[in-house]
Amino acid sequence: MSIISLKSSFIASFSVYAERNVIRLFLLGFSAGLPILLVFSSLSFWLREAGVDRSTIGYMSWVALAYGFKWIWSPAIDKIPVPILSAILGRRRSWLFLTQLCLIISICAMALIDPQVDLYLVPIAALAVAFFSATQDIVIDAFRIESGNNKQQAAMAATYQIGYRLAMIVASAGVLLLASAFESTDGYDYLAWQKAYLTMAILMLVGLLTTLFSPEPESSVVNDDVTFNKDKKNSFIGSLHNAYITPLLEIVSRYKWHALVLIILIATYRVSDIVMGVMANVFYVDMGYTKSDIAIASKTYGLILTLTGALLAGGLVNKYGVLKILFIGSILSALTNILFIALSQSDHNLTLLYTVISIDNLSAGLATTAFIAFLSSLASKEFTATQYAFLSSAMLLFPKFLGGFSGVWLESLGYTYFFTMTALLGIPTALAILYLMKQKWHA
Repeated sequence: MSIISLKSSFIASFSVYAERNVIRLFLLGFSAGLPILLVFSSLSFWLREAGVDRSTIGYMSWVALAYGFKWIWSPAIDKIPVPILSAILGRRRSWLFLTQLCLIISICAMALIDPQVDLYLVPIAALAVAFFSATQDIVIDAFRIESGNNKQQAAMAATYQIGYRLAMIVASAGVLLLASAFESTDGYDYLAWQKAYLTMAILMLVGLLTTLFSPEPESSVVNDDVTFNKDKKNSFIGSLHNAYITPLLEIVSRYKWHALVLIILIATYRVSDIVMGVMANVFYVDMGYTKSDIAIASKTYGLILTLTGALLAGGLVNKYGVLKILFIGSILSALTNILFIALSQSDHNLTLLYTVISIDNLSAGLATTAFIAFLSSLASKEFTATQYAFLSSAMLLFPKFLGGFSGVWLESLGYTYFFTMTALLGIPTALAILYLMKQKWHA
């Protein structure tokens, strides 16, 4: 094959990224990635700067549990049409439009609340953002699968991830930089945070406009008749059983007593990262780092290192298998928390900050990617979507729940013992993986 032919073949392979379906997923990915950090790391920075105690900040992180429970209402989103809007926009676009509109309103509501004045309203608005954001994720996943053909799916998933990660930078580094730029006084400036969050609400128009100008994907017509007799009721109960119980029983019957070890592994794998992560921005504020320092070091540079770790994990898993890389990731995720002890005992040191963030984010990217590959290997082909939703939710629920107590633990332990504790939380995970390796277990 000539050089010209090879070049033409290479260009043809990547021409899929110019197709409209693929570009739309980049924009919808941006819409999906923007809200999550507005109720997590960026919010914790805002609250700490407003003088909110660390225990309260830890409890407020529980609003992110909405992402772990989204499997509960996903069947309703899949089956129930939105009154009036469904007739105008179609089933998928109507739900997208509704959730994106509600997200804009909810983010604006967060912006209009000063934590120093009405702290009790903050978790209410943040919970609304998390709920509608999780709902948007459900609809976008369905929209992606139904919109593209088999040849487009990989490219659509790739552009979705790029848009999602870009939005996370905007919602973290962007918010901090905007709040810093809008500041008119030294110390806490509520109006600066208000303007930063209102800017994020405006950026959500990217997703809303994409929804309005996108075609409705071809899908089966949903029966709008919600009335049913006794036979239909029995059928409905049977459908619920098939939707929720049968997939779980299938996993247990397939892995038998190994299922208990898998549950321990899945429920604890992200514990060290998430419990420590709730207090990360609080730690940076307490150590005297500015919003600009964190925006560049942690939210931009750190995210690049996370993506690098993810790419590295992809190759290592293919070469050495998922369990070995999963084990390495679990050890690194726990041990990197120890590095924060050195940072807590030093003066303002940007070199050390970048060193710690480099190792921490590289490890996180490696561990998370290996874990996603591991979860994907557990789902059977018969129940892929449902089982993966259950497994990924189980991955978040326990760590997010414990993360709510992180502020209390930090207040009583101090940073040195707190970081040591978060590292020790990784021991059950490592033991579970070692046991599976010794048993030569495979999915």
